[in-house]
Amino acid sequence: MTTLAALVAPLNDIIREAGKAIMEVYEADAAIEVTNKEDDSPVTRADYAAHHVIVAGLQKLEQQYPILSEEGGLPDFATRSGWQRYWLVDPLDGTKEFINRNGEFTVNIALIDGHRPVLGLVYVPVKNILYIGVEGEGAWREQNGARTAIQAKPLVQGGALRVVGSRRHGAEALDTLLDRVSSQFSQVDLVSMGSSLKICALAEGTADWYPRLALTSEWDTAAAHAVLNAAGGILVDEGLEVLKYNAKEELLNPFFHAMGDPSFPWKTLIQQN
Repeated sequence: MTTLAALVAPLNDIIREAGKAIMEVYEADAAIEVTNKEDDSPVTRADYAAHHVIVAGLQKLEQQYPILSEEGGLPDFATRSGWQRYWLVDPLDGTKEFINRNGEFTVNIALIDGHRPVLGLVYVPVKNILYIGVEGEGAWREQNGARTAIQAKPLVQGGALRVVGSRRHGAEALDTLLDRVSSQFSQVDLVSMGSSLKICALAEGTADWYPRLALTSEWDTAAAHAVLNAAGGILVDEGLEVLKYNAKEELLNPFFHAMGDPSFPWKTLIQQN
């Protein structure tokens, strides 16, 4: 068992405990109280409850790394740039989905090594589904005690294209993009969903492409990015360069494209004038 794989069992416990803390709020609060952070994004007591569970759990692990959580303090880049390995956490990804009670929110824990996500867990509390990706080991999905290996699927040129997109961000730009490429496929289906579930859909082969034409933060993508990588997919920026983490002062991602089949000629779609 690799060092990374050995972390899966304790992380499994931590992320499920965080999910339990979220569900206690989800099921108990008839009207979920919402406040806004400095960037005007919403936050609830479930976000903070999950954050505290995860940080406490990670701090008990034998191997210690710095922790960067959306709901924790943000160290300056001079400090962060010295990190080789660190935990990148989104305690509740999809807070708006949580507030709207549609179940499409997740708990995300990733381990970053040298600007790339090498280990990721994405937990869906409402459905008790856990996605796991470990560099060099593969990816799998756990549900109701059963573990199933997952793999991104090949995309056939001229065949059907299944796209996942955000329900709330970048819809107009996405529609324009899909109109432009639709003639190259026999069928183009767009499914809207929340949180990092979109990237996980690519990893388990139920979607082919996730064009993200709106801003996200690094903690939004890292865990699912690790799952997608381990399942054989790829996530790149608009220049087709692999997305990097902790490589710049700000933690906003550029617009990006997540793809299930790296061998498909994506350049002809993404960089087409």
